[in-house]
Amino acid sequence: MVELDLWVVKQAEALQEELVTAYRDYNFHLIYQKVLQFCVVELGGFYLDVIKDRQYTCRTDSLPRRSCQTAIHQIAEAMVRWLAPILSFTAQEAWEHLPGERDEFVFTGRWHDFMDTSVATSLDDTDWQRLLEARGEVSRVLEGMRKAGDIGSSLDAEVTLYCEGDLRDSLAKLEDELRFALITSYADLAAPEEAGPEAVDTEIGGLKVRAVASQYPKCVRCWHHREDVGANPDHPELCGRCVENVEGEGEVRRHV
Repeated sequence: MVELDLWVVKQAEALQEELVTAYRDYNFHLIYQKVLQFCVVELGGFYLDVIKDRQYTCRTDSLPRRSCQTAIHQIAEAMVRWLAPILSFTAQEAWEHLPGERDEFVFTGRWHDFMDTSVATSLDDTDWQRLLEARGEVSRVLEGMRKAGDIGSSLDAEVTLYCEGDLRDSLAKLEDELRFALITSYADLAAPEEAGPEAVDTEIGGLKVRAVASQYPKCVRCWHHREDVGANPDHPELCGRCVENVEGEGEVRRHV
């Protein structure tokens, strides 16, 4: 599986352990708070936003696309059980639409038994946390550009993150896939001393961000602005990645 998908499944599994304890202690307010935070922060604010690119642009049967579908299925199987004691009718309705053989009622099922995620990955929880923090700072810069009318969406932008030390080490592990995590057309890392006056200070010590509107043409399929759009004469409006996904074996994703 792609590392991001393994990460989100691990987050869900850790959350389930907390929820089981909260149920046993009758701390129902904690259950509501923790599930809501997971849905808003980890899922809605990050994971589901990022994987849209894979869902929409990768080959239907490709590993990158099936990987995030697997993660979503794991979370759905778990979440319907988390909510069953509180949102009984909604949980039962969702239960009846989940694929696979199961008990007739969600209330007679057991807590979800998650898939094995104990595989070696290049990014650990600390790396993902640093990425989330840096992503938040990049989003603030891009939002300012949106309000100023410089870009329409984040994919219209190219960003450079000036940083060093642990933060740079964590972000560098994403390689060329950093742009997918930031939802920008290009994303590069550079040393702090290379930052010019146009680089914006952030709330993260040692991190500056420079964002500019991309001058490259826009791929009509994935909406990324890429240098290689039109390089294939048979697909004059597509980038190289989309050509590979349409006619080739499909792109490879390792991290995001």
